[in-house]
Amino acid sequence: MTLRASQHDGTHPRPTLMREDWASLDGPWAFAHDDEDQGLAGRWYETGHEDAFARTIEVPFVPESEASGIHDTAFHPVVWYRRTFEGAAEPGRRLLLHLGAVDHEAHVWVDGRLAGHHVGGQTAFTCDVTDLLEPGTEHTLVVRAFDDPHDVELPRGKQDWREEPHGIWYHRSTGIWRSVWLETVGAQHVTGFHWDFDMPRARVDVSLRLAQRPAPGTTVRLTLSAGEEQLGGLEIAAHDTRVQGTVDVPAVRNTQDRPRLLWSPEHPTLIDVTLEVLEGGEVVDAAASYLGLRTTGIDRGHFLLNGEPYFVRSVLEQGYWPTSHLTAPTLAAYREEVELIKQLGFTAARIHQKVEDPRFLFWADRLGLLIWGETANAYAYSPRAATALITEWTEIVEQVRPHPSVVTWVPMNESWGVRDLADAAPQKELTLALTAITKALDPSRPVISNDGYELTGGDVIALHDYTTDAPVLAARYADEQAVARLLESRGPLGRRPIDDAAHPLTAGAPVMVTEFGGIAYAAEGTWGYAVVSSPEEFEQKVAGLFAALNASPVLAGHCYTQLTDTLQEANGLATADRKPKLDPAVIRAFVTGEAERDA
Repeated sequence: MTLRASQHDGTHPRPTLMREDWASLDGPWAFAHDDEDQGLAGRWYETGHEDAFARTIEVPFVPESEASGIHDTAFHPVVWYRRTFEGAAEPGRRLLLHLGAVDHEAHVWVDGRLAGHHVGGQTAFTCDVTDLLEPGTEHTLVVRAFDDPHDVELPRGKQDWREEPHGIWYHRSTGIWRSVWLETVGAQHVTGFHWDFDMPRARVDVSLRLAQRPAPGTTVRLTLSAGEEQLGGLEIAAHDTRVQGTVDVPAVRNTQDRPRLLWSPEHPTLIDVTLEVLEGGEVVDAAASYLGLRTTGIDRGHFLLNGEPYFVRSVLEQGYWPTSHLTAPTLAAYREEVELIKQLGFTAARIHQKVEDPRFLFWADRLGLLIWGETANAYAYSPRAATALITEWTEIVEQVRPHPSVVTWVPMNESWGVRDLADAAPQKELTLALTAITKALDPSRPVISNDGYELTGGDVIALHDYTTDAPVLAARYADEQAVARLLESRGPLGRRPIDDAAHPLTAGAPVMVTEFGGIAYAAEGTWGYAVVSSPEEFEQKVAGLFAALNASPVLAGHCYTQLTDTLQEANGLATADRKPKLDPAVIRAFVTGEAERDA
């Protein structure tokens, strides 16, 4: 295989496991709202019901968005999609249908037969449609999505429960909102690939999943390369659907030379991976992936990248566009978003209340941007809500962890869905369970148990502080004694920074202000933690807040709210159409602290 995953053009919907034989199904589909929920009883998934699909939608944009061609933001809990595609079953091959994300519950039919069912609006799922295809080359694909706009127990992030957005809440995202695509594979093929870099031992631990139990004599072959330089490889026998092994990387043993191979925002070196499955010595599956030789950790109040303290300069990224909402308007926009974040001086982005498209994460991997991996939270607690979040979060970690840019997990934000955790044991236990589950699934990355306040465990003391008075902000984080007083208080937002049961967290945990700022400079009627009326006032206010936190000898990082204006939440450093509100060089100077050093 000549495909180099690290160097592809950013169009493949699954960059960490690529094959050449795939086709996008994005584009125009027939569409229908089903407010009376008649489609299932009426068997709209069968031939003969084409008239029910009276409108056309542009997939993968949600019907609430202008880009979809529907642009209807009213409450519509049930939506249907229909299109035809070309394909045929090939001997010894399987045809897979991939759906990048459908919010919230999806049923999928091919040629009138049920192909799959999935619950969870943030994760991808796959249907093997090979055995469902009717004779011929043209086939019919139908998707039904159900997303109750009033169900506050489901993970929904910033999707408003009111019909019109208010405060910090945005339009709802119903149905398909990531790419739909087809892929042809061998009957035996790799379905998942994970890796962990062991820097002291100069090796990469790899784990692959196979589609079915391997036949006797099946092997998996894997090679690592950096450009034309072969770094290592292995071929191991496959005895189960999970295949694990270790690849020695001798070039890393030279500690004076290894920085050229390590991944970081400053030097985002990606290592290409080729994956092959062999049966009887014959290659039956070939795929391409990539990885980054990097480690993360915490020690003595520092966040560590590749074993060294690394100060995190992050920005809150809502990932919302005016015409296309949670989906970027073009594939090029994902790269442009990462480039804008880096241009403004940030080394990291905290993806807020959503899971980003894998192609955004690819550009973070490729261009060098640390990512805080978060998800959408619910607004109410119940056993059902806990189950929904845990189930979806487990899938998220599994799907997102191959990206080297993702360096920290954030399963909960500001006690959303567990607002009474200080007085309700089940809610507190949910945050503890999420932290434990995350560490069980991926012990290689730090976990923040509840970003903002009421931390119940985890690895980082992540605080939200929206004071807009720079001297007050500077005093709160001026030294270790000031931070200790803050942690013992009710906190900047009136809630305990650390839950009483989690005081061991403070031993050596890095302290970060993972939300601050929120200064709005825009038209009347917009929302922000403070509103200013001129570019000069905006620059002075924002620069002062950055200077206050950059001066702290205690903090290990900070995250500014936010990158762009989003609807009425106009507190971005850039407008909704991604135009910086000040000269990017000026913003970069106070983000990085250069402004204070040059003063």
